[in-house]
Amino acid sequence: MSNPQQLRYSKEHEWLSTAEEGVSTVGITEHAANALGDVVYVQLPEVGDTVTAGETCGELESTKSVSDLYSPVTGEVVAANQDVVDDPSLVNTAPFEGGWLFKVKVTEEPGDLLSADEYTDFAS
Repeated sequence: MSNPQQLRYSKEHEWLSTAEEGVSTVGITEHAANALGDVVYVQLPEVGDTVTAGETCGELESTKSVSDLYSPVTGEVVAANQDVVDDPSLVNTAPFEGGWLFKVKVTEEPGDLLSADEYTDFAS
């Protein structure tokens, strides 16, 4: 499992890109995608929704279970990945590329996000 070094990670297995013009991208890690199994349904927050760090903002359903989606930051959702809603398998096949979940205009970042190496140690 290779976690991109430029991303930060939550203990709930979400990843967060570095903010560009105040907007970060959120997805779930390869570790989480593998643990879930084949993702068959994705419920994402809507554009305009406010998400809060550490709080549930959607869910992922797989052939094994239903898992809550947590926001790693606080802010306003500015985009949801319709491609993932239409084809949930992108979460499994490209969790760090086309399988991203939503973009958020960050208003507050928690201090407990992990580096790639810290997350790899945490998840193993």
